[in-house]
Amino acid sequence: MRLWFRIRESLHELPVVNFQPICYKLVPMLKKLLSKIIGFNNNLTLRVRLVALTAAGLALTMAVWGVIHLNALDRILVEQQRKRLEGVAEMVGAFYQHFPTRQGIATLDSTLKDHIQTDVRLARIDIMEIRRNTVNYVAGASRVPYEWPDHLVAEIGAKGKSHSIKLEKEGGPSLGLLYPVSGDTKDSRIVVGIIAFSLTNAEIMSRARQLLLVSSAGLLLAILLLLGLSYGRLIGRPLETIIKTIDEFQKGRYVERIPIARRDEWGQLAEHFNQMAGEIQKVMERNENLTRHLEERVREETLNVIGLQKQVDDLKQLTALGHLTANLAHDLGTPLHSIAGLARLMIEQEGWPPEAARKLNVIVKQTQRLNEIIQNVRRATRLPEPHLELTTVHKILGETLPLVEPLIQKRQITIEVRLEQSVAALYADRYRIQTALLNIVQNSIEAMPQGGVIRISARDDRAARTVAIAIADNGPGIEASLLQRVCDPFVSSHQGEGMRGLGLAIVRDIIRAHNGRMDIQSAPGSGACVNLYLRMDDAAAG
Repeated sequence: MRLWFRIRESLHELPVVNFQPICYKLVPMLKKLLSKIIGFNNNLTLRVRLVALTAAGLALTMAVWGVIHLNALDRILVEQQRKRLEGVAEMVGAFYQHFPTRQGIATLDSTLKDHIQTDVRLARIDIMEIRRNTVNYVAGASRVPYEWPDHLVAEIGAKGKSHSIKLEKEGGPSLGLLYPVSGDTKDSRIVVGIIAFSLTNAEIMSRARQLLLVSSAGLLLAILLLLGLSYGRLIGRPLETIIKTIDEFQKGRYVERIPIARRDEWGQLAEHFNQMAGEIQKVMERNENLTRHLEERVREETLNVIGLQKQVDDLKQLTALGHLTANLAHDLGTPLHSIAGLARLMIEQEGWPPEAARKLNVIVKQTQRLNEIIQNVRRATRLPEPHLELTTVHKILGETLPLVEPLIQKRQITIEVRLEQSVAALYADRYRIQTALLNIVQNSIEAMPQGGVIRISARDDRAARTVAIAIADNGPGIEASLLQRVCDPFVSSHQGEGMRGLGLAIVRDIIRAHNGRMDIQSAPGSGACVNLYLRMDDAAAG
C-alpha cells in the first residue's frame, strides 16, 4: 500500500513519461492486424483467429502495462535520488548559514570540491544567493559545466519549494535539483543547486525493460501454448461433433442429435439444435403423411378423371350415333313410306292375281317392319333425360380442362380461365355440360394447329337469370357461308375422313336439353367465340 502511495505521489510530482507516441504507432498496427484476423481473411481457421486475436490483445495489454510500470519505477528511482540530493542540499545550506563569513565560505568551497572528487555520483554543487531578485553565485564545485537559469532559481526561491530537472550531460543522464534552504533572512534567500549522475537508475531501468520484455514474451508464449492445447478440448472436439451431426442430418437421418451434455455455450447450442431437429423431424413426418395422402388422392382423382373421360366419350358416341340414326331414319323413312303407300294403292285395285296380291301384302308388311326397326333404333340411341344436379362452373371446368391437357401441350396452346368469384350456381347435367365444353375446346384446338390461346370466361346475367359461359380462340375463324350452318350435323370446315361436323350439333342439343341457348360469333382471321347461356339456380336468381 505504501509503495502504491509513493507511486501515485511520484506520478503527480514528477514530469509524466509521454508514451502516447508509442500507443499512436502501436494501436493502428494492432487495429489493422485485428481487422485482417476478424473480417477480411476468410481463409483463416477459428484456431488461428483465436490465437492471433488473443496474442494481439495480450501484446497490447502487456505493452501498456509495461510502460506504466516502467514509468512508475523510473519515478520511484528519481524520487529516491531526489531525497538523497535534498539531504545533501540541506546539509550544505545549514553549513553556509552557520558560517556565512569569508573564511567559512572558503572552507565550504574547499569541502565541496573534496566531496565532488570523493563521491563520483555527484557532478556539481552550487550555492546561490537571491537578493533583491538578483541571483549571485556564492560557492560550489563541479565536474561538468552548467549554468542554472536565473529565472528558474529566482522562481524556486520565491516559491520555497524544491524542483528537479532531468538532464543529459557528458557523463551520462543526470538529475538536477534546486533546493531552497529554510531559515533565510528577509533580504536574501539561499538556493542550493545539485547535479548528480543517474547511471545507476539508467542501468536499473535497462535491466527492468529487459526483464519485462523477457517475462512478457514468456508469459505470452505460455498463454498461447495453453490456449492451443486447450482448443481441441474446448472448441475442436465439440465443433467436430456438431458438424458431423449436421452432416448426418443433411443426409436425411433426422433422428441424429448432438450428444453434448455440458451446460456451457456448446451445451446451449446443442440443446437448441436438438430442439430444432425434433421440430424438423415432426414436420418431415407430417409431410410424409401428407405426401402419402396426396398420392392417394391423386390416384383416386386420376381414376375419376379416367372414368369421367370414358363417360364423356360414351356420351359423345351415343350422341353422334343418335344424329346418324336420325338422318338414316329420315333418309330411309321417306322411300319406305312411299313404297308402302303405293303398295296399298295397288292392293286396293281389284283384279290382281292371287299371287300378285299376296306379294303386294308382303311388301306392305316388310315396309312396316323396316319402319318399326328404324324407330326402335332411334329409341335405343336417344339420349336419356338429363340428370340435373346443383353444380358450379368452377367445378365443371376443374373436371373438364385436365381432359384436354395432353392436346394443348402437344400443340403449344394456352388456356386462360377468367371466372368471376360470384358466378351463381346452376342446375345441370355436369357430364353433358362437360361434353359440350370438350367439343367446343377440341374444335378450337383443331383450328389452331400452330398454337394459340383459348380464353374461357363466365359471368352472371341477373336480368336474364342466366349464367353466360364464353369460349373464345384466336384461330382463323369461321367463314360467313358456314356460320349459319355450322351447328347442323355433318357440316364442317375440316376436310378429312371420319364423322365430321357433329361436335357443335351435339353442343346445341345438350344446351337445348337444359332449356338454354347458344350463339357463335366469328369473323375470318379474328377467331371464334361460342357463348353458352344456362339457367342459373332459382335461389341464386332470386
